[in-house]
Amino acid sequence: MRRAALRFCSLNKGLLIPGRGLTQGSQNPEKQRVIHMHEVRDKLREIVGASTNWRDHVKAMEERKLLQSFLAESQKGLPPRRMRDSYSEVLLPLGSQPELREKYLTVQNTIRFGRILEDLDSLGVLICYMHTRIHEAKMSPLSIVTALVDKIDMQKMSLSPEQDIKFSGHVSWVGKTSMEVKMQMFQLHGNEFCPVLDATFVMVARDSENKGPAFVNPLIPESPEEEELFRQGELNKGRRVAFSAKSLLKMAPSAEERNTIHEMFLHTLDPKTVSFQSRVLPPNAVWMEDSKLKSLEVCHPQERNIFNRIFGGFLMRKAYELGWATACNFGGSRPFVVAVDDIMFQKPVDVGSLLFLSSQVCFTQDNYIQVRVHSEVASLESKEHMTTNVFHFTFMSEKEVPLVFPRTYGESMLYLDGKRHFSSMSVPVNLRKD
Repeated sequence: MRRAALRFCSLNKGLLIPGRGLTQGSQNPEKQRVIHMHEVRDKLREIVGASTNWRDHVKAMEERKLLQSFLAESQKGLPPRRMRDSYSEVLLPLGSQPELREKYLTVQNTIRFGRILEDLDSLGVLICYMHTRIHEAKMSPLSIVTALVDKIDMQKMSLSPEQDIKFSGHVSWVGKTSMEVKMQMFQLHGNEFCPVLDATFVMVARDSENKGPAFVNPLIPESPEEEELFRQGELNKGRRVAFSAKSLLKMAPSAEERNTIHEMFLHTLDPKTVSFQSRVLPPNAVWMEDSKLKSLEVCHPQERNIFNRIFGGFLMRKAYELGWATACNFGGSRPFVVAVDDIMFQKPVDVGSLLFLSSQVCFTQDNYIQVRVHSEVASLESKEHMTTNVFHFTFMSEKEVPLVFPRTYGESMLYLDGKRHFSSMSVPVNLRKD
């Protein structure tokens, strides 16, 4: 058992070494202090000049207007940065500070993954501020926000709330106004830190008032490994563009996908009648419309980010928890998250909004459950609803789950979209239990 665990544990109990391909150069990691997770949000407030007092937020935003003069007119006017310049490590001391556990604890004595999503979101923003920092400016003129959660892949089935966790990450690719951030998470196992997940986020830079795009520092790879990371970032961008172009909201399903839907339709025809209107479920199957769960959140100031909009991590946590409940209710056993992908932040959520979340199972295979969560908001004054996010979660159940069948054309498109997201994941996934 000890040898098996060590195969996954490559980091010692001290500071984490840089991720794959990241060169430390002249930096001495032994002299760097790992900050704690609660300090990340304090640092972000300091960088932006945000107040912890809700009543001061208008004044703080007015002061940020004075930072416009620090914005570059082109990317060429910004000094290039290296991957090591943004490399950051953060500790979540659940083992050494037991008072933190209550916030992260589930009833199954594991860690709430929704809280981890919040922490990853905050760390991703801080990493981008490290890449774009201006030493002569007290506050950053940039407003950096999460644009997309490209991928989160899990390597472990569940996490212990009694062992320390460490995060590390750095900017791995840069466009003109956007940055890709690679992050890893590890948990202490014995005397070693073992990998738990890999995450890829895409952040965008906006001006000091968060009204328009702003240029970011170019990135210079320093080694073949870093060049490969940068090249992968370019490929990721191309993949996202291609995936969007083939969206079922823009283009008809492929011939293979049309055949899939027609075969499913034929499987639901009542053999006792000769009618397209008479539909019955095959054995061990559930109509997609019967897998839905919904929730409503009132967006209070407590959940605001440093720009006085609702924190993206909070939105992810709420969507994940509803998605988990949907998978649990559908599969009849405790599900484990396997992957998170393609979370696009389409519109910001204002404080005071009503947040409507709708979750449903859209694809199943063996023990896997693909869940889609749709998020929309309405202001207290207006009844108009606007989509803000669509979340895609892949869960693995402890036992084989029923097949899910669409009844309408719209549900058929949701089924195919879920199948596409599921197929983009590497399966089968072997999650460790240690």
